Amino acid sequence: MKQRTIAQQVELVGIGLHKGVPVKMVLEPMPAGSGIVFRRSDLGVDIPLEPTNVIDTTMATTLGNRTSPQAKISTVEHLLSAISAYGIDNLKISIDNEEIPIMDGSAIAHCMLLDEAGITELEAPKPFMRITKEVKVQEGPKFVKISPAPLLSFDFSIDFAHPAIGKQHYNFAFSKHAYKEQIAKARTFGFLQEVNYLRSIGLAKGGNLNNCIVLDEHGIVNKEGLRYEEEFVRHKILDAMGDLTFLGMSMVGAYQACMGSHKLNAQVVQKVLETKSYEVVHLNLTPSPQQAKSLEMVHAYH
Repeated sequence: MKQRTIAQQVELVGIGLHKGVPVKMVLEPMPAGSGIVFRRSDLGVDIPLEPTNVIDTTMATTLGNRTSPQAKISTVEHLLSAISAYGIDNLKISIDNEEIPIMDGSAIAHCMLLDEAGITELEAPKPFMRITKEVKVQEGPKFVKISPAPLLSFDFSIDFAHPAIGKQHYNFAFSKHAYKEQIAKARTFGFLQEVNYLRSIGLAKGGNLNNCIVLDEHGIVNKEGLRYEEEFVRHKILDAMGDLTFLGMSMVGAYQACMGSHKLNAQVVQKVLETKSYEVVHLNLTPSPQQAKSLEMVHAYH
């Protein structure tokens, strides 16, 4: 496989979840080696996709430019999840406000935008991060773990004391097609009492039943119900895929979480990088037999 970008520029306009204001987002192709770069077009400030630029993980992953404190971009995980699933390595993402448009609360609109743009391969080898030893971060009973495995997979468990959620578990073996069918349509969710509180402090102004599963104390408020039986835990996998893009390259390994969060995802990314629990491999180099087997499977799944 070679590095990828999009074939042509595309754009959309949507509402930000928290500020509730229209946001224009433009995706542009970038040359090999550029990586993923966010841009606040209204401020003229670039924010590269790097772990050190994650400034907040409360309810969403928020990026910032430490030399320009006003240049923030929040709720990046849904878009990044789709970008990860499409194997895109190089891309410029420009927005004219501080939030990625929430769309319907899932990643399917971003998938449709990437389908519209098309994908093109560049004349440069694509690096993969093959996990070589287990890395785990924990916060009480909650944990996120990344382990060596021949291909990319996600195993997630949640336990909410709510009649509509309870205990849910989902195991997902990655492929682009499976992602679009099993994960991309899963929406974010929130509890009515939390939404009311967030609005009282000036947040969640753009949240509504069209872009979020809302739960009161008895059940689901949305009249249409759920898209999947395990939509809540599937959305957690969607989020995790977005957060793992901060590793800087496509991962070959197994992700496992129990009540994982954006905070724990950011911590496990940092720990993998700090402990160098990986090796970088390319398809067009001469890999070891073990690497070759892993990469053949990754190529098939992309």
